[in-house]
Amino acid sequence: MAEGNEMLMNAVESYIKARRAAGYRFEDPGRLLKNFARFAAKSGDTHVVAKTAISWAELSPSQPRRDKRLKTVVRFARFIRVEDDQHQVPPHDIFIQAYIRRIPYIFSDGEIQMLVNQALQLRPLTSLRPHTYSTLFGLMAVTGLRVSEALKLKIHDLTGDGLLIRDTKFRKNRLVPLHETTIETLHRYLPRRQYIGQTDDHFFLSNRGKKLSYESVRETFHKICHRGGIPRQPGNPNIRLHDLRHTFAVRSLENSPDCRHRVSAHMLALMTYMGHATLASTYWYLETTPQLMTDIARKCETFVYGEAL
Repeated sequence: MAEGNEMLMNAVESYIKARRAAGYRFEDPGRLLKNFARFAAKSGDTHVVAKTAISWAELSPSQPRRDKRLKTVVRFARFIRVEDDQHQVPPHDIFIQAYIRRIPYIFSDGEIQMLVNQALQLRPLTSLRPHTYSTLFGLMAVTGLRVSEALKLKIHDLTGDGLLIRDTKFRKNRLVPLHETTIETLHRYLPRRQYIGQTDDHFFLSNRGKKLSYESVRETFHKICHRGGIPRQPGNPNIRLHDLRHTFAVRSLENSPDCRHRVSAHMLALMTYMGHATLASTYWYLETTPQLMTDIARKCETFVYGEAL
């Protein structure tokens, strides 16, 4: 029986290796499938059993997580069933619910400047901390970097051609060109970080000379936004660090050229610059601000009816 129970875990390990060989990190799905295999083994299952998969998915307290857990098993079962049709493919729509994509907060130019200025007031004023956060938030705002990408930057990633972003969300590298003022700001920060006697080669460091943690950055970001009175409009959802990236994308699209062919080239360039896997991820930003949709409607009317309107 013990040997039989190992069959499912071995199948899971084989599947994980195949997905990672295809370029996926597969960390959370891999953990989920191993957890499922252990759960199934306690039930005496040697193959995927739909009833067991549903019972395992139901252990999660939230419906979105239950849906994710079950669909992870469904994809695994479809893959492994090609070799062994004793594996059952569970129904994928038991826990399904409509996904509502969160509308991001779009910063104004004044709010971004306030964010940087507030960061410079962080204490201790004579420490590295205010310079680290003002430079970090400013860089994210003018480049649209993911916070994970910014925190992983090393000193040697700042090159004469721009920032080299390594091992991104989709395990690719890309080069992000920088404006000369951004390059000057980054070079002004470098000497300051040398004073703390650090040995860590990450670009952005804490006062202890260590790589910044995401939790510390997130907490500091929210504290600064609160001090600066951001958001100014009541009723807005909680602002996220990722909204700096959203803001960059939206502002870029607002400055997009009018010609249809040039717009397509602009979207493709923006997709590459931001490291999106598909154009769909970039086109989604068209929906995030009423101004963009108004501009699109106006240009469509002009195209169809002429300038008279």
